Amino acid sequence: MKIILSIKSQYAEAIFNGEKQYEFRKVIFTKKIESIVVYSTMPIGKFIGEFKIKEILEKSPEELWSETQEHGGVSKAFFFDYFAGRKKGYAIRIGQLKRYKHPIDPFSVLPKFVAPQSFRYLEEKELEKVIG
Repeated sequence: MKIILSIKSQYAEAIFNGEKQYEFRKVIFTKKIESIVVYSTMPIGKFIGEFKIKEILEKSPEELWSETQEHGGVSKAFFFDYFAGRKKGYAIRIGQLKRYKHPIDPFSVLPKFVAPQSFRYLEEKELEKVIG
């Protein structure tokens, strides 16, 4: 199964350039997910590729920072602001990358598309439309 993650364009680029090897989340999906379709938020506003999940770390923000700071692609201030007030957080370790040759306009394949606040499961029939 795949999901769509909304990722700010600067961080989405850092993922596909190999600079950002972890994607941080406050909440995580409950179904078994193998890969993630990246929706790069505005000004891009398109699906730009996908990546396999190597592992998901679930720890306190302090422990996550300690383990991921070298390859997290965000500043310490940003990280701790993001997880402020949280006892635990998640770090999705990015595996094999697949950048789409041509970014996909989500509205051309999912007419009622709404960028997910966190993530959105892709149903099989939708998946075929997105990745062909």
